[in-house]
Amino acid sequence: MAKPSIPKGTRDFLPHVMVRRNFIFDTIKKSFIKYGYLPIETPAMEKTQTLMGKYGDEGDKLIFKILRSGDFMSKPADEDLQNRDSVQVIKKISEKALRYDLTVPFARFVVQNQNELAFPFKRYQIQTVWRADRPQKSRYQEFFQCDADVVGSDSLLYEVELVQLFDEVLSNLGLTDFTIKINNRKILSGIAEITGESDRIIDITVAIDKLDKIGKEGVIKELIAKGITEKAIDIITPLFQINGDNASVIAQMQELLKDSEIGLKGIEELAFVFKAIEALGLQKAKFEFDVTLARGLNYYTGAIFEVKANNVNIGSICGGGRYDDLTGVFGLKGLSGVGISFGADRIYDVLEELELFPSTSKEATQLLLINFGEDEIESLLLLNQLRNAGVNTELYPSKAKLKKQMTYADKKGIPYVVFLGEDEMKSGVFKLKHMESGTQKELTIDALIVELNPASSK
Repeated sequence: MAKPSIPKGTRDFLPHVMVRRNFIFDTIKKSFIKYGYLPIETPAMEKTQTLMGKYGDEGDKLIFKILRSGDFMSKPADEDLQNRDSVQVIKKISEKALRYDLTVPFARFVVQNQNELAFPFKRYQIQTVWRADRPQKSRYQEFFQCDADVVGSDSLLYEVELVQLFDEVLSNLGLTDFTIKINNRKILSGIAEITGESDRIIDITVAIDKLDKIGKEGVIKELIAKGITEKAIDIITPLFQINGDNASVIAQMQELLKDSEIGLKGIEELAFVFKAIEALGLQKAKFEFDVTLARGLNYYTGAIFEVKANNVNIGSICGGGRYDDLTGVFGLKGLSGVGISFGADRIYDVLEELELFPSTSKEATQLLLINFGEDEIESLLLLNQLRNAGVNTELYPSKAKLKKQMTYADKKGIPYVVFLGEDEMKSGVFKLKHMESGTQKELTIDALIVELNPASSK
């Protein structure tokens, strides 16, 4: 029998990892709820036609298709099979796909359930997505996204709120050095307009979005390969050197885009967001206008966001943006939306590398009762008392050697043990041992509870 394994780009999660992951999810969820977002879920599978064409050519290639049940090979035409026309063959053998992100399914959800929703509708969603990307460090084929979106309003107050959410959540997770980058697709449209390449906006933005990965020369090479004119490239490349504080960059871009109405509109929108954030202040985040930020997804139309941890080489850990008519492709026109996504898996890698995870967790076992085979009913009563007082407690199930029980506690990461010997059971005074330091205290059950759960005394 072959050794069991899992597909590349997927992972098993051991209990100690899940405890840490849940710390991330719970922290994010707490802020989502605080800001008025409501939870929803959508199916892991969507109809292929729901997803295709929403992410650009590169994104569409990364969508996992699901084969039809039954004799799916009877569906394609012989001509398509002989010509190896994969596009036509896939249409015949697959009608469902795993979701690529949570935003497009959310747009479908809004249209399908519009009569049940109050607009503006604020939702959060924490679920798995799948992408047929090449697995590498911090890039997986199966991963979680934690999204917050508002649909049904074009108010820039929501852009401000989402910047605050980025800052609050990441600060609460313990990050102290991270940057929220913002741009506006209208500005990118303005750049394409002044270059005379308005109809090539997607080609230009896809290339610019790779600046961090392939550098200036790589972007220029890709623009040439896509047929962008030399004149247009001469106008675009100075963008890579624009620097200074946000006010300075905005002023430089206003001058560059003075002949583009849509470009100036994008500048105006960004200026409002910067003014509001300056008035409100942020906890830990740096907030920066990045004129080369493009975000490759085709459905963005306004503000676009990206967040990076500055002292970790992992890439973006969050992203998002404004989409003015994503619901329109499903039949509901004129419903603007804006949203952000926290990449839980990349955030996990950042927190692990920086050693920022809490040493203890509300989910983990705090205390193991060492079983010496004394009155087991009395032991169970003590166990219940501790649990009811809010102390996460286990009783070792049998009278095993002390070394075996201590090894169990150590391997499971249980920080404290209590010895339930005959003397302890009679006197009601128990030895509490801290596993890491080896120190011991003798405490009554009430004092023990206060020691492990100080809130119980209030």
